[in-house]
Amino acid sequence: MTIYDIANACGVSIATVSRVLNNSDKVSEKTRQKVLDVIRQQNYSPNPFARGLGLDSMRMIGLLCTDVSDAFYAKAVSLVEHELKQRGLDMMLICTGNDIQSKKKYLQFLLKKHVDAIILIGSPFREDEDNSHLAETARKVPIIAINSLLELPNIYSVLCDEAGGMELAVRKLTNAGCKNILYLYDRTNYSGQQKLQGFRAGIARAGLPHQEKLICRTSRDLPIVEETVKRMIAPSLPFDAIIGSEDQIAIGAQKALSAANLHLPVIGCNNSVLADCATPSLTSIDNRLDILCPAAVDVLAKILETGPDAAPSQTVFPAIIQYRDSFPAPPDSR
Repeated sequence: MTIYDIANACGVSIATVSRVLNNSDKVSEKTRQKVLDVIRQQNYSPNPFARGLGLDSMRMIGLLCTDVSDAFYAKAVSLVEHELKQRGLDMMLICTGNDIQSKKKYLQFLLKKHVDAIILIGSPFREDEDNSHLAETARKVPIIAINSLLELPNIYSVLCDEAGGMELAVRKLTNAGCKNILYLYDRTNYSGQQKLQGFRAGIARAGLPHQEKLICRTSRDLPIVEETVKRMIAPSLPFDAIIGSEDQIAIGAQKALSAANLHLPVIGCNNSVLADCATPSLTSIDNRLDILCPAAVDVLAKILETGPDAAPSQTVFPAIIQYRDSFPAPPDSR
């Protein structure tokens, strides 16, 4: 039994329960009595460390990502930390790796630390078959998922329409005359699946034939991507543009094209710092981390202050394309 359970049972916000616990005079006597009755019935005992702060809260948020060395995750961590600090909230960051047992272990670790909520960065925390461990955790504290869709009670997803962004990239390339677009990807998690679906939908909408040979799974390792693209170039040139599911993959493809003295449109995804550093600079699908992270913290703050119904379970933002040298903005995009 947690403060969230008490609030739900009473039909009030967690802020109201906190005020009752701390004898605030900002609660009506009727509401106070209702909350106290539920507390007695459930034998609820607030965390003594949290009570010491006066709000039954440690004002601590758990933040989980799989690998902070990843440019996308590193940027998200930085943005979330900044937003939390602006609201007077502290953060406990844990990098779990991709192993499911490790993810479960650190969810339990954060609960034992009495965090007020948990933020998950990216889609690797959504498992293909069983997400019962997340459902169980969300029964105790709210979970905010950044750029991942988890349709479970007390989990709030703030994400970018990456399928739509990928479809938009295909449309811009086909409008520029490209007919045979090579798609390179590495991951098949939720984000990876959305991007692949968007690519296929873009090809179909453009009326182009489906060419499975132009959908190629590879690695983020630059030499491997280079070798993959070089092998496809060697016998012929079956493609006239390239989209990478990640900026790093697209940059590997650019290196292979450069070695072959070829100049074709290339688009990456994530709009990471790597896109600006690439030669030529990389046009990239922007999945809007600059918007997603502040929006996620805003959802979190509303829930903590007002209760679980204070924010929608899903908040979706459209992707945009950040044009650079590898595929300059077409006339209809300026």
